[in-house]
Amino acid sequence: MMDTRFFAFLAAAPFALACSTSIPEPKQPLADAESALRAAREVGADTQPAARLQTKLADEQLQDARILIKKGQHERATYVILRARADAELAVALARERNALVERQEAVDLSATTTNAQSAQGVSP
Repeated sequence: MMDTRFFAFLAAAPFALACSTSIPEPKQPLADAESALRAAREVGADTQPAARLQTKLADEQLQDARILIKKGQHERATYVILRARADAELAVALARERNALVERQEAVDLSATTTNAQSAQGVSP
């Protein structure tokens, strides 16, 4: 009876191993996260405190992910990469928001200067 169970186990083992798929190396997610980090730096995220923190976090997470990939821990690396991409995209959004606020303030200041200059010259707006 034990021999039958043993042979049944041996017969089923290859099928069980075949069903468990290995996670491929996350090359495309890594490239996407690196691209998001580059985009963050291009819009000036490194010069703005809130966005700079997000770029730093994304950078550190990408370094961790590369180490995990070298260790063959692809599934965990994928999750770390997804977090890095999210942080990089947040840095892009924060930097763009800050840039928009600065541009708005510059436009308000220019408008006020123009209005004051016109008032001084006696021109009505």
